[in-house]
Amino acid sequence: MKKRSLFAASLALCIAVVLPAGCFGQSKTGGFGIAVDAGTLGAGIQAAAGVASKSNVRFGFNYFKYDASFTKSSDNIMFNGSLKLESAELLFDQYIAGGLHISGGTMIYDGNKGTATASVPGGQTFTLNNALYYSASADPVNGTAAITARKVAPEILIGIGNLVPRSNRHFTANFEVGVAFQGSPNAKLNLGGSTCLVSGGVGCATIASNPAVQANIQAEQNKINSDLAPFKFYPIVRVSFGYKF
Repeated sequence: MKKRSLFAASLALCIAVVLPAGCFGQSKTGGFGIAVDAGTLGAGIQAAAGVASKSNVRFGFNYFKYDASFTKSSDNIMFNGSLKLESAELLFDQYIAGGLHISGGTMIYDGNKGTATASVPGGQTFTLNNALYYSASADPVNGTAAITARKVAPEILIGIGNLVPRSNRHFTANFEVGVAFQGSPNAKLNLGGSTCLVSGGVGCATIASNPAVQANIQAEQNKINSDLAPFKFYPIVRVSFGYKF
């Protein structure tokens, strides 16, 4: 429900901005255009309106999903995961010369995330924070992992092209690069089941009752978060093709 409310509010804001600028026809400020796009935020759709002779406002929605299974080679833990890119943007384009523009705005909804289930077959070895364990045959290790980002992220981009050209041209294109300041992604690793110190089910204990294993899970999670720290600046590269009405 929260996600639907965010999208509804974003759409209402887009309509409130776009309609006065000539959503249903040409206007002296440049008219209205729609476009499809693809890039590092996924595939998307944009709506743009001219609000001054060298200024546009844009609203966009992006989506992409990819499912995959892989084994983290350094730890020997199998993950069955899903990457989902989902975001809504509100941008202001200021044109400098021709189609060259700088755009500032906000990712008003950042739903980009990765989720996965984790498992280690019974009797197989795996490591946590460089400590070696055996997954118990009677109660194999299992769990979940997730990577999420801040829900709202400022953006800055530079590009070439205009989705609302101030001419009789109707077909349009736009290329832009920039970053979203989403903050460092946050990783969570939760494991259950039982681990053993040696093979054959010797020295086994549940993860929930083993402080040493819990500490190593936390250390492993901290490593992942450290590796993800550079992605607080999420790179944006996008190409769009559209039509001006």
